[in-house]
Amino acid sequence: MSKLSGKKLIETLKNKGKNLEAEMSFFDHLEVLRWHLIRSAIAVVIFMLLAFSFYDFIFDDIIMGPKSPDFWTYRMMCKIGEWLNTPGFCVTEVPGTIINTQMAGQFILQINSSLIIAVMLGFPYLLYEVWLFIKPALTDVERKSASGFVFYASILFALGVLFGYYIVVPLSINFLANYSISETIANTITISNYLSFVATLTLGCGIVFELPVIIFILSKIGIMTPQFMRKSRQYAVVIILIIAAIITPTADVITMLTVSFPMFLLYELSIVVASRVHKKRMKADLDFYRGEETK
Repeated sequence: MSKLSGKKLIETLKNKGKNLEAEMSFFDHLEVLRWHLIRSAIAVVIFMLLAFSFYDFIFDDIIMGPKSPDFWTYRMMCKIGEWLNTPGFCVTEVPGTIINTQMAGQFILQINSSLIIAVMLGFPYLLYEVWLFIKPALTDVERKSASGFVFYASILFALGVLFGYYIVVPLSINFLANYSISETIANTITISNYLSFVATLTLGCGIVFELPVIIFILSKIGIMTPQFMRKSRQYAVVIILIIAAIITPTADVITMLTVSFPMFLLYELSIVVASRVHKKRMKADLDFYRGEETK
């Protein structure tokens, strides 16, 4: 009995040691994650202070830019209208009055808009911190294949933000500002609603443009295949149109189709990405089985 109890005691101590080691490993991961979050927060604060320093330019030229008839998109629309000999295509006025209805409204506006600008500017660094956190858990092959993750994701996000800001936002604002069901109703918009509208469309397009990166990750895991994406193309068209309708809160079909077109291109690009990943996986599996057969 004493021998059995001694063995049980030893096994209990061993298991306790393993549990303590696992707990330490878990808390070590939490510590690493904490420092990644701290560095990310510091980066966002730095970009916020930078946005505060240049806030006059940010507010007048960036936030309020799509409300001005001199905005780049409207000027290009006027040139296209002249080329097509359709004067109605030119935007010479964006009606509507923007007001503040809260005592601390303008202060909150500066805080919120600076935070949004900081997240946009710091997005590549935030992705870099994410990459540093997940990198130790990857194999050498996975690290090599995902080495350009931060670069490509940042480029796609920047393209999406630019597309949203210069195409989706001005087209939506122009349509909604000129839409009226009665002359007795004046469009008076709060500044918080205007900022939310611009930020949602801009960031929404930036996130949507990350589709190829998401497909790349899912293809690496084995969840998504090019065959499945090709077979599901007709369903993808419907989903893309629904997403475009959600992103563009207008009844303007032209605006919705304008948003949908790059999303169709992104879907086709995602199929190409998934196909390349699938071919590499098949080749790696074939080389592995050949190596097993030669042993």
